[in-house]
Amino acid sequence: MQHFPIFLRLTGRRVVVSGAGQAAAAKLRLLLKSDAEISVFGPDPVPEILARHREGALRHDERCVETGDLGGAALLYCANSDPSEDARAAALARQRRIPVNIVDNLEGSDFTTPAIVDRDPVTVAIGTEGTAPVLARSLKAAFEAQLPISLGPLARIAQTFRNRCECVPSGRMRRALWSEYFFRRGPRGYARESESGARDALRSLLDEAATTTRPPGLVSFVGAGPGDPELLTLKARNRLHAADFVVHDRLVSSQVLELARREAERVCAGKSGYGPSWSQLRINALLVRCAREGQHVIRLKSGDPAVLGRLDEEIEALEAAGIPWEVVPGITAAAGAAADMGVSLTRRGRNSELRLITARDVDGFAEHDWAALARPGSVAAIYMGKQAAAFLRGRLLMRGAAPSTPITIVENASRQDKRVVATTLLGLPDALDETNFAGPVVLMLGILPRAAMRKAPAGFEVHREAV
Repeated sequence: MQHFPIFLRLTGRRVVVSGAGQAAAAKLRLLLKSDAEISVFGPDPVPEILARHREGALRHDERCVETGDLGGAALLYCANSDPSEDARAAALARQRRIPVNIVDNLEGSDFTTPAIVDRDPVTVAIGTEGTAPVLARSLKAAFEAQLPISLGPLARIAQTFRNRCECVPSGRMRRALWSEYFFRRGPRGYARESESGARDALRSLLDEAATTTRPPGLVSFVGAGPGDPELLTLKARNRLHAADFVVHDRLVSSQVLELARREAERVCAGKSGYGPSWSQLRINALLVRCAREGQHVIRLKSGDPAVLGRLDEEIEALEAAGIPWEVVPGITAAAGAAADMGVSLTRRGRNSELRLITARDVDGFAEHDWAALARPGSVAAIYMGKQAAAFLRGRLLMRGAAPSTPITIVENASRQDKRVVATTLLGLPDALDETNFAGPVVLMLGILPRAAMRKAPAGFEVHREAV
């Protein structure tokens, strides 16, 4: 992000525009929506600027801007038809540490002006860092169509009741109240009786809230999927938007975390194989404590919360404390890995079952039905297997698995930086060591990526192959 978006308060402050032609007039149509004091400097003003000057909406001087004209200015817009005059005016402003925007000159500007959807006091600003103005205009049109004109009056009414709303006992109740006002009762009241109807609707909601006891907290176990935020379910997104407190795994991607409500507190309670980890008791205690405070807690687990995620233990702790909970499923890493490989997890004539197993448990390396896994055609997704490769190979070979049994290593499944590497059971430890996988890995026993199958249709002979 090269341009940080902010909303600059211009009440009682000056904005100076250097130039009085059509480019300046275009900027002024937007600036005049603010309550800034606007001064325009430049010869040969277009009629629109002269008309605004006569109305008193701005002050125009038919000369070029000078240093003395910039006193108290918050911003300078350079909109001359002469690049040298723009550069001169910009230099004067920068001497006084005034931010500068030069029209149609992204590199020479300190800030850009976004496309704006105006529902005063609600403002939506859309920026593309100057790279795609057509896209910004398209998004503006889409937002214009979605945001009703009544949104501005509803927001102004809400501001007058803000102090009273602070008496509502919990953040969850306040958000529920404002959601009901802005999206249901407020618009209906406004449609019936304009602003008086909207005010009555808000008064009624506040009266109801005053007689309601604080609701208990809620813990939502949300599946974050393998990493791609577009793979989140709509329900998962909605829960993240409503979060008061997010307790997340170490493997949850930053792009998914970015979707959580900005004000929500976040705690990483991740576990790592041979590093610092939160104990399960500590995680349970945190969930119970935050929910007892009336918060909506999101327990954000990578993949699906019910697959190798200790879901039962956490639910049992909540039930013992009388805390309500829900589970929002997600896409597990095995499904994301299979999609990256371009293959099916089950196939007629090959396997009619799929096993999801972990290579490690609380006691160390996990034991499984190795004889079943070693049979030809068996398919399993092995989680947490990066540091157990030699153990896995040894157990499977001892139970009769062929050394050439295919295994696909998928790192960062579904993400932009994913890697898919095909190898064999015999070559698995070397492939993991030499390829230096830093991200989360799932091992797909018994299946190859589609690209590898095309290259070796008669059998798998390649020791290691990046796809």
